[in-house]
Amino acid sequence: MDIKKLFSQDVNDFSKLIQVFENVFEWGNFNFPTQAHLRKLLNNSNFFVFVAKDGDELIGGLTAHVLDRYDNENPSVYVYDLAILTNYQRKGIGKKLMSTLNEYCEKNGFNEVFVQAETDDFQAVNFYRTTPISEELQATHFTYSFNKKKDV
Repeated sequence: MDIKKLFSQDVNDFSKLIQVFENVFEWGNFNFPTQAHLRKLLNNSNFFVFVAKDGDELIGGLTAHVLDRYDNENPSVYVYDLAILTNYQRKGIGKKLMSTLNEYCEKNGFNEVFVQAETDDFQAVNFYRTTPISEELQATHFTYSFNKKKDV
């Protein structure tokens, strides 16, 4: 099993990771992004994608965003999504992805890595609790959506 950071030439692997997300998170009516959009994201230095592969098969990965801070000159990294194909879960792959991301961020001068998990997503909460976290904080998440159809 290999873990690697994706770059703009790796758009096909990014597409495969999104298919993993779609499968694991059971997204319904998902509108798949264009290859151009995915390439644009991979060219963005404030966006990371790390994937896990078993031979040629992409089995999981994570996406993360760099957040510049006003209170610290070193930015933080927010893990947006992490998923592993069901058949490969509970084999340490998610932990290896988080470890690789943390090593990368520490080596490159980031302040911290953080991730949120929905309180009722016990599998995700329990997973992150098994990783070497520095702190756990309970919070309530508020969302302001703008792209939903409005009632007429």
